[in-house]
Amino acid sequence: MKSFNKGIGRVEVRLAWDPGPPGEPDRDLDLVAGVCFAADPAGDPAYLVHFDSRSPDGTIFLDHDNRTGKGLGADETLTLELDRLSAEYGRVVVGVAIQQRGGRLVFADVTSPTVKVVEGYSQLAAVDFTQVPGATAATVAEFIRNRSGDWEFRRMVRGFDTDPESFAHAMTADPA
Repeated sequence: MKSFNKGIGRVEVRLAWDPGPPGEPDRDLDLVAGVCFAADPAGDPAYLVHFDSRSPDGTIFLDHDNRTGKGLGADETLTLELDRLSAEYGRVVVGVAIQQRGGRLVFADVTSPTVKVVEGYSQLAAVDFTQVPGATAATVAEFIRNRSGDWEFRRMVRGFDTDPESFAHAMTADPA
C-alpha cells in the first residue's frame, strides 16, 4: 500500500553564474546527474545525464547548455521527473562541474555561481558554493527513493578536486 505522503515528483535544478572578467577565458559550468540502481545506491551510476545527453527514458533532461554564463536567470536547467523514473533506480545525485579547458578553475574563480533546487513553486535548496570554494566540482542534491517508493530530497554539498569526467563517476560514491 502506498503512503498518503506524496513524494517528490518533478524537480528542476537551476544553475546560474556570471561571465568572467573581460579578456579571460569563459567560465563553463555543467550540471550532471548520476542515476544509481536501487540495489546499489552508492555504486557506479547506471547512467549519467549531462550537457550532451538525456536519460534513456526521457525522465531527466537538460534545457540547454550555456558555456559563458551570459544571460538572465538560469543558465542551465536540469529537469528530473522522478515520479516517472523506473523502480529499478533508487538514487539520483546532481552535481556541478567546471570545465577546465582554459586552465584550472575552482568555484572561487567563478562569479556568483548558484544552484536552486525547485519543486513547483517551492524552493527545496539554494547552494552558493561558499562551502567548497577550492573545488572544481561539487554535488548539490541527492534524491533517494524511500521504502514506500516515494522520492525524498537531501541537500548534499560535497566538493571534489577533479576533472569533469572523473567527477561524473565519483559523485555517486558513498562519502563515508
